[in-house]
Amino acid sequence: MSDIASIPPAFAVGQHLTLTVSDIAFGGEGVARAGSFVVFISFVALGEEIEVELTEVKRQFGRAKLLRVLRPSPERVEPECRYFGECGGCQYQHIAYDAQLRLKHKQITDLFQRIGGFPAAVIDPVVPCPQPYGYRNRIMIRSQWNKPEQRLNIGYIRHNDRLVVDIDECKIAEPSLNDQIRHARANPPPKGGLKVVLRVPPEGWEVPRDSFFQNNFFLLPRLIGAVRERLRDSGARHLVDAYCGVGFFSVELADLVESFAGVEVDMPAIKAARKNAADRGRSNGEFLAGRTEDLLPQLLAKFHADRTSIILDPPRTGCPPQSLQLLREVRPAQIIYVSCHPATLARDLHLLCADGVYQLTKVVPLDMFPQTQHVECVADLRLNH
Repeated sequence: MSDIASIPPAFAVGQHLTLTVSDIAFGGEGVARAGSFVVFISFVALGEEIEVELTEVKRQFGRAKLLRVLRPSPERVEPECRYFGECGGCQYQHIAYDAQLRLKHKQITDLFQRIGGFPAAVIDPVVPCPQPYGYRNRIMIRSQWNKPEQRLNIGYIRHNDRLVVDIDECKIAEPSLNDQIRHARANPPPKGGLKVVLRVPPEGWEVPRDSFFQNNFFLLPRLIGAVRERLRDSGARHLVDAYCGVGFFSVELADLVESFAGVEVDMPAIKAARKNAADRGRSNGEFLAGRTEDLLPQLLAKFHADRTSIILDPPRTGCPPQSLQLLREVRPAQIIYVSCHPATLARDLHLLCADGVYQLTKVVPLDMFPQTQHVECVADLRLNH
């Protein structure tokens, strides 16, 4: 009898279920359970009773689309964007902003505990963005031929497939970008399958067309403030800015150290970094074109690892394993790791801290991406002596 009772009930695509949301997973999907069967649903809030239709069924879990909210959460709000729920750009417009901040803090804490075994106490509350809408200074829109309607769709990828949602504005983009969207619609590309990057250039910074720059000017002072505080606290005399891009961190932090070096494979970004440093009179450092893993050994031999801080700000995929291993070998006194992907950050920090080589002392999360699943984190690692 116990064996029969342990078999999960049969579920099928198209089946309707009434569920209660018990969690919101990193990535934005709600988590609910029907017995031992886990169901993931987008655009729900914690504690809600919902009616759903199963769209995917695996052995241990399934996915469903929301049909009705039977008992809404007190944290549910009306989304500002008419495309929300169809467009894949935002996951949390239906949740009050203060609740989004608490949700992201819990998600970061859960990831860091599960992936890295790190205590919750090292993770600060999430720093809010002063402007939760209209903050993005860079977006990418796409064109796609809509065959049934015989027209070109221009907009974002939908949340549940690879089709393009036709939009004429984006509520999280800066207003001038919405002017650019309307211009792109009035002057459409000749065919589908094209990507167009729209950007508000940062004032006073040289940034090549394809080079990276932080996409939220409103929270940028708090981001650099968090990194400055951690660097100052370490007392480091030298700074290596790995994956430095156009030199944002090195230029902003150069006054705290005797010398610095920025490393970047993108040659146009290196040229821009040199100009950005010169424009601000930063003459105590240099920018080197090349791979971090190739240049780091000679830089740390030159700077003395025990008096050097490394800033890592890699793509969201994280650092290459050889870079992490190299850091464990050369052992700079401090590593400040800036990341927009808490899961890959926790993975990389776990590797750096293995066998007690480094200790994670603090994580400062900043909500650089309100209304979305993403969150920026500044992690401070110190060498264990």
